[in-house]
Amino acid sequence: MYFSRRDFLKKAGVTALAATTMTDLLAESAAKKMWFDISLAEWSLHKALFAKKLTNLDFPELARKEFGISIVEYVNQFFKDKAEDKTYLADLLKRSKDNGVTNNLIMIDGEGGLGELDAAVRNKAVENHYKWVEAAKYLGCKTIRVNAFGKGSDEEIAKAAVDGLSKLGEFAAKTGINVIVENHGGSSSNGQWLSGVMKQVNLKNVGTLPDFGNFCIVRKEGGCAESYDRYQGTKELMPFAKGVSAKTYDFDEKGNCIETDYTKILKIVKDSGFKGIAGIEYEGSKLSEYDGIKATKALLERVAPTV
Repeated sequence: MYFSRRDFLKKAGVTALAATTMTDLLAESAAKKMWFDISLAEWSLHKALFAKKLTNLDFPELARKEFGISIVEYVNQFFKDKAEDKTYLADLLKRSKDNGVTNNLIMIDGEGGLGELDAAVRNKAVENHYKWVEAAKYLGCKTIRVNAFGKGSDEEIAKAAVDGLSKLGEFAAKTGINVIVENHGGSSSNGQWLSGVMKQVNLKNVGTLPDFGNFCIVRKEGGCAESYDRYQGTKELMPFAKGVSAKTYDFDEKGNCIETDYTKILKIVKDSGFKGIAGIEYEGSKLSEYDGIKATKALLERVAPTV
């Protein structure tokens, strides 16, 4: 049968269109299976940042170009004196926009515990966070992560944390910023304790950031003296979650996280109805920071569609 050049091109075009359509459908199908978005927590690169091999300003471009991640979570330790520096923040915002990166979160440390028993100390801690709420708003972030630390009994710290978080939450609500608490040691790593605090605060913009690996309540030299079950803790914190922290340390030869069963823990997250952002936070030492981030991303992309 004879085909004219026009017939050939028409047929080739249909074939190419079909191939393109199939590629698009496969990509769409994969996207549907990934029921959460992936972000990169800056702490995953803390060794390089502390060693001055990177700066906070480098972070958005690196996340996108090196790891293919377009959502980022900053750590205030790496620009702690810049919260009110609009020139610096404008530069950071431009770099994120230039690289197609969404600023999602700032993790706040070193500004005081919101569960301190002394009212004056606690109120100072609340006020210390105001500038970070404003910085988050300027950068287009949705959330700041805070600490509910304090010294006292669990009951005393809980009462104080309800007060501190409520005050900060009310301030942050004026700018549309969420305030979330990570299980970050001490009382906060007790899932029942932190979920109880959330119930008492009862504000829409105050929630949790379940970290899959931070369930050590009491530390000792070289390890953990008392820990909370990570699966139970995650289940208790998920009803209040406005994000999750996909913590990893070491991997086996199959690419699975040794410390956490990701199939089990992601099923808990999915069963809660969560469809937000999971932040990669690699803290291992056997792999480099770059390789650990890539291994964690691969793990999430492989496991998530199966649960």
